[in-house]
Amino acid sequence: MDLALLSLVLCIVGALLALSLNGSVRVVVTGIVGIAACLGALAAALRVLIDGNSVSFHSTLLLPLSGIDLTLDPLGALFVAVTSIVGIASCLYYIGYARDESGSRLSLSMFMLFLLSLLLVPMASSVMTWMFAWEIMALSSMLLITTEHRHSQAARRAALWYGVMTQLGAGSILLGFLIMTLPAHAQTFTLLEQHAGGLTSLERSAAFIFSLIGFASKAGAVPLHVWLPKAHPEAPSPISALMSGSMVALGIYGIIRVGLTLLGGGSLWWWLVVTSLGVASALFGALHATTSTDIKRLLAYSTIDVMGLVLLGVGAAGAMAATHHHEVAHLAMVASLLLIVAHSGFKGCLFLAAGAIERSTGTRNLDQLGGLLSRMRVTAIVFVVATLSVMAVPLFSGFSSEWLLFEGLLGGFISHNSATSIAMLVSVTALALTGGLTAIAFVKAFGIAFLGQPRSSNAEHARDASPTMGVAMFFLCIPSIVLGLAPGSVIPLLNRASDVGLRLHVASPLRPGAGLDLLSSRGSIEPLLILAVGVIASLGLWGLLRLVARGGVRRAAAWSSGRDVLTPRMQYTATSFAEPLQRVFVDVLRPDNDLDVTHESESRYYEQHLAFLNRVDDTIENSIYQPVIKLVRRAGTAALRLQNGSIHRYLALGFIALLVVLVVLT
Repeated sequence: MDLALLSLVLCIVGALLALSLNGSVRVVVTGIVGIAACLGALAAALRVLIDGNSVSFHSTLLLPLSGIDLTLDPLGALFVAVTSIVGIASCLYYIGYARDESGSRLSLSMFMLFLLSLLLVPMASSVMTWMFAWEIMALSSMLLITTEHRHSQAARRAALWYGVMTQLGAGSILLGFLIMTLPAHAQTFTLLEQHAGGLTSLERSAAFIFSLIGFASKAGAVPLHVWLPKAHPEAPSPISALMSGSMVALGIYGIIRVGLTLLGGGSLWWWLVVTSLGVASALFGALHATTSTDIKRLLAYSTIDVMGLVLLGVGAAGAMAATHHHEVAHLAMVASLLLIVAHSGFKGCLFLAAGAIERSTGTRNLDQLGGLLSRMRVTAIVFVVATLSVMAVPLFSGFSSEWLLFEGLLGGFISHNSATSIAMLVSVTALALTGGLTAIAFVKAFGIAFLGQPRSSNAEHARDASPTMGVAMFFLCIPSIVLGLAPGSVIPLLNRASDVGLRLHVASPLRPGAGLDLLSSRGSIEPLLILAVGVIASLGLWGLLRLVARGGVRRAAAWSSGRDVLTPRMQYTATSFAEPLQRVFVDVLRPDNDLDVTHESESRYYEQHLAFLNRVDDTIENSIYQPVIKLVRRAGTAALRLQNGSIHRYLALGFIALLVVLVVLT
């Protein structure tokens, strides 16, 4: 536990140094201290994951009344390791990225406090410690959202949405914890777990639902996701990487910790609800990612998509555990945890690459990019590696994790419960459909941003990222490659985390090895063998083409549709690429299309200027949240009439309130 405590202390030291140092020294020193803190936390987490033994710490000196309770078990250690890996890259990236407002004292100190909270939440082992860390995470990240675009109305609106949603979520989590503390008369997780049996069925279900609402909102689950596509694009890119790669994963951690560990698994319908949230999130996120033209907004919706897939796995694990199919539950949980680790790498890398593009070109709009492959080669390489991973292409981490998730969902069909079988069938269908939609979204993102010709002068004069930013992006590519080629290397660590999460100790359903091989012989993948066959086949195909095409090969620029003469106006844009899909899902997406035609003054038969507007807003926000907001505003406007300045009215209202209180109390 010493290394874990040292990492937390280093985060606090880094925040203090950020407030006291000046100039570029402040950025460099803070980044180095942050890297050291993450390395210490990673070492502590790996020690717990390898040994399988939990370590604890308690002190009454830090928090009043209750003190601070920390426990690092294999489940929490996995999330600490994920945060540490993304944190190392983000701190290194920040050194080359920070300038102006993003390098200010307030921004850097909040960055270190945000990192502190991300490491502290998985270690918290009492209600007070958890809520303390959760609030630090919420407040620091809310301030960081407005750092880079302080004068932007969109950034302020995003911070407001995020602040409201995260505080409502925190209140819901606190209600769930309060229900659990009733029989235990204590607030440590150990005692809560021991006394969970003293809760009635209604109390346990209420505690789970309140907790699920809070944690699902942090994970970006539909329909509680509305803050995520607003906040991620406006935050500085290293903050976006941490929010997407680590913070949203803590929402999943909370569902596992409370639902499966503290409450002991509960009823089957709990996990069918979680699975339903996963299906809705995966499909909704993937569909909106395909239509987004803002590259960071596209990545934000992709995060909703992947977290939906993780919720599918967690829901399947809980459902299988509730129906006593422990081996399948373990497999589904391991698949979910592997997908979380893979997502932290490729999505963090993509957000850092998007930040490099925005910093170089001054825009996030894909329609104004193009031709960046020859101008930002380092960014293009890391972007394509992360893109292949998120698209679940074999030999990359996304394929390994989603294949294992597919096997876990298929294993759910052994249940004789019809509701569970239907849920697994819908989940498999959602997994397949989101795979295709994700491929469309990221082919669009890479092709339009990096291939073809530049569509703006900023894209034409773009330059690659600074060395520290490039090294940070390459660092986050490592998990995508390692987990793609040797996913079996981390399975023993995930097994220990799964055992803690499910409170089960079952034999691993996977054989030891670099690949993934199910003991039940339902299937296996050997990425290294696939790589060898692929290399041999590619060399053979290359040799065959050399023999056949002796007269020469016609060459054309990428993303040019084979044309020899191409102008930027002739090639696909992000809007045109997604337009056919918008037509298919027009009832779901409800796009806003408008054509503005300006005619020549001499004749209305000749057009002088054409402007086409295509905007796809969040349908859930427009249909659910905006009506509620309008209703609250009307209520607030009506309440203003009570404030007419009359002391007589105020006394009468006070008297009425007193009478109501007396009636209720008597």
